[in-house]
Amino acid sequence: MTLEITRIFIMIAVFAAVFLIAQALVSNYAASRSYRGAVNKRLRMIGSGQNRDVVVGKLIKNRPRQRAELPQGIEALIAQFEKTVFAASIPFSAGQIMVFMALGFAAVFLVGVLFSAASGAGVGFGTILMVFIFAIAVAVFIPILVLGNMARSRRNRMERQFPVALDIFVRALRSGHPIASAIDLLTKEMEDPIGSEFGLISDEVAYGADLIGALEHMADRWDLEDMRMFVVSLSVQSQTGGNLAEILDNIAKVIRDRHQMFMKVRALSSEGRMTGWMLTGLPVVTFVLIFSLAPQYYLEAAEDPIFIYSAVTLIVMYCVGVYVIRRLIDLKV
Repeated sequence: MTLEITRIFIMIAVFAAVFLIAQALVSNYAASRSYRGAVNKRLRMIGSGQNRDVVVGKLIKNRPRQRAELPQGIEALIAQFEKTVFAASIPFSAGQIMVFMALGFAAVFLVGVLFSAASGAGVGFGTILMVFIFAIAVAVFIPILVLGNMARSRRNRMERQFPVALDIFVRALRSGHPIASAIDLLTKEMEDPIGSEFGLISDEVAYGADLIGALEHMADRWDLEDMRMFVVSLSVQSQTGGNLAEILDNIAKVIRDRHQMFMKVRALSSEGRMTGWMLTGLPVVTFVLIFSLAPQYYLEAAEDPIFIYSAVTLIVMYCVGVYVIRRLIDLKV
């Protein structure tokens, strides 16, 4: 009987020890993870010992640039792609990604042509056309979809963070902080992406830039109406005077109401938007999977004139359909 009681106490002690150790490890992991999440990328880079000018250069290296020497349409496309790359926050520039896409396209196209020749399908116009479409889908279209999704996610997070940042800014002003000190407070309290963005403003002002100009640069990088409203209010207040805290408090309320209305519109149009995304991405993904798993399904009929005409017609219809879908789901609030 004594031996059984001793075993029970030992088992209870082992269970308690394992439970306490597990609780300690989980608590430490949660605390460290919370700390890492609260510190934005700019502060982590500064904490690692990098100079501020190097940090600023790395954070804004993907910012959109103006290219007046290019035609307006091409310049708009390049600027839109640069905004997407910047919002996605990847460690590569827009030019590097374009080079990677070009190299990937060339590699996939060359491998596809060699495979077609080795499999006995021949290397005619239809085969080259199918391999060309496959290479475009794999090396260009799918990466652009992934980048667009990453950029859209960070832009939505920025829109959610901005009213919170304005509230912190207003409270700092009402407690007696100057504008520069209030911005510095945001750089330490806010997570990415808005924490690093206000950190860039603080660094630009510290290096001699005008505050309104630095804010305009941030609005140009993200192209958000809420930011432009904030910049215009600060610009007008700096020229005409007034209670800045009260002005920004009213702007924060307007932004929240606007965001609430926008979320209602998104909820009501969610079915249409999801249908649009499925009709845009599903045909390409299906084509890539079928061509990767069973290329003979296409290559055996690639040289048929009817197949070639049908493929070209489908591509044109797909492009027109994507354009129409994007116009239908592009809701302005």
